[in-house]
Amino acid sequence: MELKTLAKKLLFDTLEDIQPEKLVKEKLKELRVDKKVYVLSIGKAAWKMAKAASDVLDIEYGIVITKYGYNFGNIENFDIFEAGHPIPDENSLSATKFAVEKFSKLSRDDILLFLISGGGSSTFELLQDGLSLEDLKNVTTQLLKSGANIKEINTIRSRLSKVKGGRFLNFVKSKVITLVLSDVLENDLRYIASGPTYEACSTFEDAYKIIKKYNLDFNENIINVLKKDVKINKQIDVEHYIIGSIDIACDILEKHARKYNLNTLVLTTRLDCEAKEAGKFIASIAKSSKLKTPYCIIFGGETVVKVKGSGKGGRNQELCYSAALEIENMKDVVIASVGTDGTDGPTDAAGAIVDGKTISKVRKFSNDPNEFLLNNDTYNALKLSGDLLITGPTGTNLNDIGFILKG
Repeated sequence: MELKTLAKKLLFDTLEDIQPEKLVKEKLKELRVDKKVYVLSIGKAAWKMAKAASDVLDIEYGIVITKYGYNFGNIENFDIFEAGHPIPDENSLSATKFAVEKFSKLSRDDILLFLISGGGSSTFELLQDGLSLEDLKNVTTQLLKSGANIKEINTIRSRLSKVKGGRFLNFVKSKVITLVLSDVLENDLRYIASGPTYEACSTFEDAYKIIKKYNLDFNENIINVLKKDVKINKQIDVEHYIIGSIDIACDILEKHARKYNLNTLVLTTRLDCEAKEAGKFIASIAKSSKLKTPYCIIFGGETVVKVKGSGKGGRNQELCYSAALEIENMKDVVIASVGTDGTDGPTDAAGAIVDGKTISKVRKFSNDPNEFLLNNDTYNALKLSGDLLITGPTGTNLNDIGFILKG
Protein backbone atom coordinates (compact mmCIF):
# COMPACT_ATOMS: atom_id res chain seq x y z
CA MET A 1 0.00 0.00 0.00
CA GLU A 2 1.30 3.47 -0.91
CA LEU A 3 2.50 5.30 2.22
CA LYS A 4 0.12 8.25 1.99
CA THR A 5 -2.81 5.90 1.47
CA LEU A 6 -1.72 3.91 4.51
CA ALA A 7 -1.36 7.12 6.52
CA LYS A 8 -4.95 8.12 5.76
CA LYS A 9 -6.15 4.63 6.59
CA LEU A 10 -4.41 4.70 9.98
CA LEU A 11 -5.80 8.15 10.80
CA PHE A 12 -9.39 7.42 9.84
CA ASP A 13 -9.39 4.04 11.60
CA THR A 14 -8.09 5.71 14.75
CA LEU A 15 -10.62 8.54 14.58
CA GLU A 16 -13.40 5.99 14.25
CA ASP A 17 -12.23 4.13 17.35
CA ILE A 18 -11.97 7.22 19.59
CA GLN A 19 -15.53 8.37 19.03
CA PRO A 20 -17.28 9.37 22.28
CA GLU A 21 -20.19 6.95 22.02
CA LYS A 22 -18.29 3.90 23.23
CA LEU A 23 -16.41 5.79 25.95
CA VAL A 24 -19.54 7.44 27.38
CA LYS A 25 -21.65 4.29 27.31
CA GLU A 26 -18.98 2.17 29.00
CA LYS A 27 -18.58 4.66 31.85
CA LEU A 28 -22.33 5.11 32.39
CA LYS A 29 -22.84 1.34 32.56
CA GLU A 30 -20.02 1.14 35.07
CA LEU A 31 -21.55 3.91 37.21
CA ARG A 32 -24.99 2.27 37.07
CA VAL A 33 -26.92 5.52 37.02
CA ASP A 34 -30.50 4.28 37.37
CA LYS A 35 -32.37 7.47 38.27
CA LYS A 36 -33.82 9.93 35.82
CA VAL A 37 -31.12 12.43 35.01
CA TYR A 38 -30.64 15.79 33.42
CA VAL A 39 -27.80 16.38 30.97
CA LEU A 40 -25.64 19.36 30.08
CA SER A 41 -23.12 18.63 27.31
CA ILE A 42 -20.58 21.21 26.08
CA GLY A 43 -17.71 21.36 23.58
CA LYS A 44 -16.88 19.90 20.20
CA ALA A 45 -17.88 16.37 21.20
CA ALA A 46 -21.03 17.57 22.99
CA TRP A 47 -23.56 16.17 20.55
CA LYS A 48 -22.09 12.68 20.34
CA MET A 49 -21.58 12.49 24.10
CA ALA A 50 -25.20 13.54 24.67
CA LYS A 51 -26.52 11.08 22.10
CA ALA A 52 -24.60 8.26 23.75
CA ALA A 53 -26.07 9.18 27.14
CA SER A 54 -29.57 9.29 25.66
CA ASP A 55 -29.11 5.78 24.28
CA VAL A 56 -28.51 4.24 27.71
CA LEU A 57 -30.24 6.52 30.24
CA ASP A 58 -33.76 7.73 30.95
CA ILE A 59 -33.09 11.45 30.43
CA GLU A 60 -35.63 13.92 31.73
CA TYR A 61 -34.17 16.86 29.81
CA GLY A 62 -30.87 17.88 28.30
CA ILE A 63 -28.98 20.74 26.68
CA VAL A 64 -26.16 20.53 24.13
CA ILE A 65 -23.91 23.53 23.45
CA THR A 66 -21.43 22.82 20.68
CA LYS A 67 -19.41 24.42 17.91
CA TYR A 68 -21.07 25.49 14.68
CA GLY A 69 -21.28 22.51 12.35
CA TYR A 70 -20.99 19.96 15.16
CA ASN A 71 -24.75 19.48 15.58
CA PHE A 72 -25.62 16.17 13.94
CA GLY A 73 -29.39 16.29 14.39
CA ASN A 74 -32.17 16.18 16.96
CA ILE A 75 -31.89 14.23 20.22
CA GLU A 76 -35.11 13.43 22.05
CA ASN A 77 -35.71 15.69 25.09
CA PHE A 78 -32.71 17.90 24.23
CA ASP A 79 -32.36 21.52 23.22
CA ILE A 80 -29.29 21.94 20.99
CA PHE A 81 -27.36 25.17 20.56
CA GLU A 82 -24.39 26.05 18.36
CA ALA A 83 -21.91 28.74 19.36
CA GLY A 84 -18.59 30.36 18.47
CA HIS A 85 -15.22 28.63 18.53
CA PRO A 86 -12.38 29.42 19.07
CA ILE A 87 -13.74 32.94 19.62
CA PRO A 88 -16.92 33.03 21.76
CA ASP A 89 -19.95 34.87 20.42
CA GLU A 90 -23.45 35.99 21.43
CA ASN A 91 -24.72 32.41 21.15
CA SER A 92 -22.07 31.25 23.63
CA LEU A 93 -23.45 33.68 26.21
CA SER A 94 -27.17 33.22 25.48
CA ALA A 95 -27.01 29.42 25.41
CA THR A 96 -25.05 29.31 28.66
CA LYS A 97 -27.46 31.71 30.33
CA PHE A 98 -30.33 29.48 29.22
CA ALA A 99 -28.60 26.38 30.63
CA VAL A 100 -27.82 28.06 33.95
CA GLU A 101 -31.43 29.17 34.34
CA LYS A 102 -32.74 25.68 33.55
CA PHE A 103 -30.42 23.67 35.77
CA SER A 104 -30.41 26.06 38.73
CA LYS A 105 -34.00 24.86 39.30
CA LEU A 106 -32.94 21.27 39.98
CA SER A 107 -33.27 19.92 43.51
CA ARG A 108 -30.73 18.09 45.67
CA ASP A 109 -32.45 14.82 44.76
CA ASP A 110 -31.78 15.30 41.05
CA ILE A 111 -28.70 14.25 39.09
CA LEU A 112 -27.07 16.50 36.51
CA LEU A 113 -24.82 14.60 34.12
CA PHE A 114 -22.28 17.14 32.84
CA LEU A 115 -20.50 16.00 29.66
CA ILE A 116 -17.39 18.04 28.89
CA SER A 117 -15.09 18.13 25.87
CA GLY A 118 -12.56 20.51 24.42
CA GLY A 119 -14.08 23.64 22.92
CA GLY A 120 -16.22 24.11 25.99
CA SER A 121 -14.24 27.16 27.05
CA SER A 122 -15.51 29.07 24.03
CA THR A 123 -19.02 27.66 23.65
CA PHE A 124 -19.93 27.74 27.37
CA GLU A 125 -19.54 31.19 28.86
CA LEU A 126 -21.20 33.58 31.30
CA LEU A 127 -19.13 36.70 31.86
CA GLN A 128 -18.24 38.29 35.16
CA ASP A 129 -20.06 41.56 35.83
CA GLY A 130 -18.39 44.52 34.19
CA LEU A 131 -17.15 42.61 31.13
CA SER A 132 -18.47 42.81 27.59
CA LEU A 133 -18.38 40.23 24.84
CA GLU A 134 -15.96 42.49 22.97
CA ASP A 135 -13.64 42.38 26.01
CA LEU A 136 -13.71 38.59 25.93
CA LYS A 137 -13.13 38.43 22.18
CA ASN A 138 -10.15 40.76 22.56
CA VAL A 139 -8.66 38.64 25.34
CA THR A 140 -9.21 35.37 23.46
CA THR A 141 -7.78 36.69 20.18
CA GLN A 142 -4.63 38.01 21.85
CA LEU A 143 -4.07 34.78 23.74
CA LEU A 144 -4.55 32.58 20.67
CA LYS A 145 -2.06 34.63 18.66
CA SER A 146 0.49 34.95 21.45
CA GLY A 147 1.72 31.35 21.50
CA ALA A 148 0.32 30.75 25.00
CA ASN A 149 -0.54 27.14 25.77
CA ILE A 150 -4.02 25.94 26.72
CA LYS A 151 -3.28 26.00 30.44
CA GLU A 152 -2.17 29.63 30.27
CA ILE A 153 -5.14 30.58 28.08
CA ASN A 154 -7.66 28.96 30.39
CA THR A 155 -6.04 30.41 33.52
CA ILE A 156 -6.97 33.83 32.13
CA ARG A 157 -10.37 32.83 30.80
CA SER A 158 -11.50 31.12 34.00
CA ARG A 159 -11.02 34.31 36.04
CA LEU A 160 -13.23 36.28 33.65
CA SER A 161 -16.12 33.84 33.88
CA LYS A 162 -19.03 33.01 36.17
CA VAL A 163 -19.10 29.36 35.03
CA LYS A 164 -15.43 28.42 34.68
CA GLY A 165 -12.95 27.30 37.35
CA GLY A 166 -15.67 25.45 39.27
CA ARG A 167 -17.98 28.46 39.40
CA PHE A 168 -20.81 26.69 37.60
CA LEU A 169 -21.38 24.90 40.92
CA ASN A 170 -22.58 28.21 42.38
CA PHE A 171 -25.72 27.87 40.27
CA VAL A 172 -26.78 24.29 41.08
CA LYS A 173 -28.01 22.29 44.05
CA SER A 174 -28.21 18.83 42.46
CA LYS A 175 -25.61 16.10 42.45
CA VAL A 176 -23.25 16.53 39.48
CA ILE A 177 -21.53 13.68 37.63
CA THR A 178 -18.94 15.00 35.18
CA LEU A 179 -17.59 12.87 32.33
CA VAL A 180 -14.65 14.42 30.51
CA LEU A 181 -12.95 13.93 27.15
CA SER A 182 -9.56 15.48 27.75
CA ASP A 183 -7.91 17.80 25.22
CA VAL A 184 -5.36 18.99 27.80
CA LEU A 185 -1.99 17.34 28.27
CA GLU A 186 -1.68 15.52 31.61
CA ASN A 187 -5.51 15.59 31.82
CA ASP A 188 -5.63 18.44 34.35
CA LEU A 189 -9.32 19.03 35.10
CA ARG A 190 -8.70 22.70 35.90
CA TYR A 191 -8.03 23.42 32.25
CA ILE A 192 -10.28 21.09 30.23
CA ALA A 193 -13.01 23.47 28.99
CA SER A 194 -11.70 25.68 31.83
CA GLY A 195 -13.10 23.29 34.44
CA PRO A 196 -16.75 24.36 34.97
CA THR A 197 -17.16 21.91 37.87
CA TYR A 198 -13.56 21.80 39.10
CA GLU A 199 -12.01 24.55 41.22
CA ALA A 200 -9.23 26.34 39.35
CA CYS A 201 -7.39 27.82 42.37
CA SER A 202 -5.68 30.41 40.16
CA THR A 203 -4.75 33.84 41.47
CA PHE A 204 -4.42 37.26 39.91
CA GLU A 205 -0.65 36.84 40.24
CA ASP A 206 -0.86 33.73 38.04
CA ALA A 207 -2.79 35.67 35.44
CA TYR A 208 -0.49 38.67 35.62
CA LYS A 209 2.59 36.52 34.94
CA ILE A 210 0.96 35.29 31.73
CA ILE A 211 0.06 38.84 30.70
CA LYS A 212 3.64 39.96 31.16
CA LYS A 213 5.15 36.83 29.58
CA TYR A 214 3.30 37.39 26.30
CA ASN A 215 3.15 41.19 26.46
CA LEU A 216 -0.64 41.17 26.32
CA ASP A 217 -2.51 44.46 26.11
CA PHE A 218 -5.60 44.22 28.34
CA ASN A 219 -7.65 47.27 29.22
CA GLU A 220 -8.27 48.40 32.80
CA ASN A 221 -11.73 46.88 32.75
CA ILE A 222 -10.32 43.39 32.10
CA ILE A 223 -7.53 43.79 34.66
CA ASN A 224 -10.02 44.80 37.36
CA VAL A 225 -12.12 41.69 36.75
CA LEU A 226 -9.03 39.46 36.78
CA LYS A 227 -8.26 40.80 40.25
CA LYS A 228 -11.58 39.59 41.67
CA ASP A 229 -11.72 36.30 43.55
CA VAL A 230 -15.04 34.45 43.48
CA LYS A 231 -15.97 31.88 46.09
CA ILE A 232 -17.11 28.45 44.93
CA ASN A 233 -19.91 26.39 46.44
CA LYS A 234 -18.09 23.38 47.83
CA GLN A 235 -21.23 21.78 49.28
CA ILE A 236 -22.25 20.27 45.96
CA ASP A 237 -21.81 16.51 45.54
CA VAL A 238 -19.68 16.32 42.39
CA GLU A 239 -17.81 13.42 40.78
CA HIS A 240 -15.29 13.64 37.92
CA TYR A 241 -14.26 10.93 35.46
CA ILE A 242 -11.85 11.32 32.54
CA ILE A 243 -13.05 8.88 29.89
CA GLY A 244 -10.83 9.79 26.94
CA SER A 245 -7.38 11.29 26.36
CA ILE A 246 -4.50 11.57 23.89
CA ASP A 247 -2.82 8.61 25.61
CA ILE A 248 -5.78 6.43 24.67
CA ALA A 249 -5.74 7.78 21.11
CA CYS A 250 -2.04 7.00 20.67
CA ASP A 251 -2.52 3.48 22.02
CA ILE A 252 -5.33 2.88 19.52
CA LEU A 253 -3.23 4.23 16.63
CA GLU A 254 -0.38 1.93 17.66
CA LYS A 255 -2.70 -1.10 17.57
CA HIS A 256 -3.83 -0.20 14.06
CA ALA A 257 -0.22 0.29 12.90
CA ARG A 258 0.70 -3.18 14.14
CA LYS A 259 -2.07 -4.68 11.99
CA TYR A 260 -0.02 -3.60 8.98
CA ASN A 261 3.13 -5.25 10.37
CA LEU A 262 4.75 -1.90 11.14
CA ASN A 263 7.35 -1.66 13.87
CA THR A 264 5.86 0.87 16.28
CA LEU A 265 7.04 3.33 18.87
CA VAL A 266 5.00 5.88 20.81
CA LEU A 267 7.54 8.68 21.00
CA THR A 268 5.55 11.04 23.23
CA THR A 269 2.01 12.04 24.16
CA ARG A 270 3.18 15.39 25.53
CA LEU A 271 4.44 17.32 22.51
CA ASP A 272 3.76 20.94 23.49
CA CYS A 273 6.38 23.25 21.97
CA GLU A 274 6.08 25.67 19.03
CA ALA A 275 4.66 23.88 16.00
CA LYS A 276 7.44 24.81 13.59
CA GLU A 277 10.08 23.62 16.07
CA ALA A 278 8.15 20.40 16.59
CA GLY A 279 8.17 19.90 12.83
CA LYS A 280 11.94 20.20 12.69
CA PHE A 281 12.27 17.77 15.59
CA ILE A 282 9.96 15.19 14.01
CA ALA A 283 11.82 15.52 10.70
CA SER A 284 15.14 14.93 12.44
CA ILE A 285 13.80 11.65 13.78
CA ALA A 286 12.65 10.63 10.31
CA LYS A 287 16.20 11.27 9.08
CA SER A 288 18.03 9.44 11.83
CA SER A 289 15.84 6.84 13.56
CA LYS A 290 17.43 3.40 13.88
CA LEU A 291 14.05 1.69 14.25
CA LYS A 292 13.79 -1.13 11.74
CA THR A 293 11.69 -0.28 8.69
CA PRO A 294 8.86 -0.34 7.91
CA TYR A 295 7.95 1.63 10.99
CA CYS A 296 5.41 3.98 12.52
CA ILE A 297 6.66 6.44 15.14
CA ILE A 298 3.69 7.99 16.90
CA PHE A 299 3.43 11.31 18.70
CA GLY A 300 0.60 13.19 20.39
CA GLY A 301 0.10 16.46 22.19
CA GLU A 302 -0.77 20.02 21.29
CA THR A 303 1.74 22.46 19.91
CA VAL A 304 1.30 26.24 19.67
CA VAL A 305 1.73 28.82 16.94
CA LYS A 306 3.07 32.27 17.67
CA VAL A 307 1.38 34.24 14.93
CA LYS A 308 3.61 36.83 13.30
CA GLY A 309 2.34 36.75 9.72
CA SER A 310 -1.02 37.38 8.09
CA GLY A 311 -1.51 33.97 6.52
CA LYS A 312 -3.89 31.10 7.18
CA GLY A 313 -3.07 27.89 8.97
CA GLY A 314 -3.12 25.84 12.14
CA ARG A 315 -0.66 24.15 14.46
CA ASN A 316 -0.81 20.75 12.73
CA GLN A 317 -0.38 22.29 9.29
CA GLU A 318 2.54 24.37 10.55
CA LEU A 319 4.17 21.31 12.12
CA CYS A 320 3.79 19.29 8.92
CA TYR A 321 4.97 22.04 6.63
CA SER A 322 8.00 22.74 8.81
CA ALA A 323 8.80 19.02 8.70
CA ALA A 324 8.30 18.94 4.93
CA LEU A 325 10.93 21.65 4.47
CA GLU A 326 13.40 19.39 6.28
CA ILE A 327 12.61 16.14 4.43
CA GLU A 328 12.50 17.57 0.91
CA ASN A 329 13.40 14.90 -1.67
CA MET A 330 13.52 12.10 0.92
CA LYS A 331 11.97 8.88 -0.32
CA ASP A 332 9.71 6.41 1.48
CA VAL A 333 8.80 8.73 4.35
CA VAL A 334 5.50 10.36 5.30
CA ILE A 335 4.76 12.68 8.23
CA ALA A 336 1.20 13.33 9.40
CA SER A 337 -0.32 15.45 12.14
CA VAL A 338 -4.02 16.15 12.71
CA GLY A 339 -6.42 17.60 15.23
CA THR A 340 -8.65 14.76 16.40
CA ASP A 341 -11.61 17.16 16.37
CA GLY A 342 -11.29 17.63 12.62
CA THR A 343 -10.37 21.32 12.87
CA ASP A 344 -6.89 22.81 12.81
CA GLY A 345 -6.87 26.48 13.77
CA PRO A 346 -9.42 28.65 11.95
CA THR A 347 -9.44 26.40 8.87
CA ASP A 348 -11.49 23.58 7.40
CA ALA A 349 -8.49 21.23 7.50
CA ALA A 350 -7.80 18.75 10.29
CA GLY A 351 -4.08 18.85 9.51
CA ALA A 352 -1.87 17.45 6.78
CA ILE A 353 0.07 14.48 5.43
CA VAL A 354 3.40 15.45 3.86
CA ASP A 355 6.29 13.65 2.21
CA GLY A 356 9.53 14.33 0.36
CA LYS A 357 7.64 15.68 -2.66
CA THR A 358 5.61 18.29 -0.80
CA ILE A 359 8.07 21.17 -1.09
CA SER A 360 8.99 20.45 -4.70
CA LYS A 361 5.29 20.81 -5.53
CA VAL A 362 5.16 24.15 -3.71
CA ARG A 363 8.25 25.33 -5.62
CA LYS A 364 6.19 25.22 -8.83
CA PHE A 365 4.25 28.18 -7.45
CA SER A 366 6.83 29.94 -5.27
CA ASN A 367 10.54 30.61 -5.50
CA ASP A 368 10.85 30.54 -1.70
CA PRO A 369 8.69 27.93 0.08
CA ASN A 370 10.01 29.21 3.43
CA GLU A 371 7.92 32.35 2.97
CA PHE A 372 4.74 30.40 3.67
CA LEU A 373 6.09 29.31 7.06
CA LEU A 374 7.32 32.80 7.94
CA ASN A 375 3.89 34.26 7.10
CA ASN A 376 2.00 31.53 9.02
CA ASP A 377 0.38 30.66 5.69
CA THR A 378 0.82 26.90 5.71
CA TYR A 379 -2.80 26.20 4.75
CA ASN A 380 -2.30 27.81 1.35
CA ALA A 381 1.09 26.14 0.86
CA LEU A 382 -0.31 22.70 1.64
CA LYS A 383 -3.31 23.40 -0.55
CA LEU A 384 -0.89 24.00 -3.43
CA SER A 385 0.88 20.70 -2.75
CA GLY A 386 -2.38 18.80 -2.26
CA ASP A 387 -1.39 17.63 1.22
CA LEU A 388 -4.17 19.03 3.40
CA LEU A 389 -6.26 16.46 5.27
CA ILE A 390 -9.91 17.47 5.48
CA THR A 391 -12.11 15.20 7.59
CA GLY A 392 -14.97 17.48 8.53
CA PRO A 393 -16.16 17.58 12.16
CA THR A 394 -15.25 14.28 13.80
CA GLY A 395 -17.44 14.61 16.89
CA THR A 396 -14.57 14.08 19.32
CA ASN A 397 -11.62 16.06 20.66
CA LEU A 398 -8.54 14.43 22.19
CA ASN A 399 -5.67 16.79 21.31
CA ASP A 400 -3.54 16.25 18.19
CA ILE A 401 -2.11 13.00 16.93
CA GLY A 402 0.60 12.32 14.37
CA PHE A 403 3.22 9.91 13.16
CA ILE A 404 6.16 9.22 10.91
CA LEU A 405 5.73 6.38 8.44
CA LYS A 406 8.87 5.02 6.83
CA GLY A 407 8.90 2.22 4.32
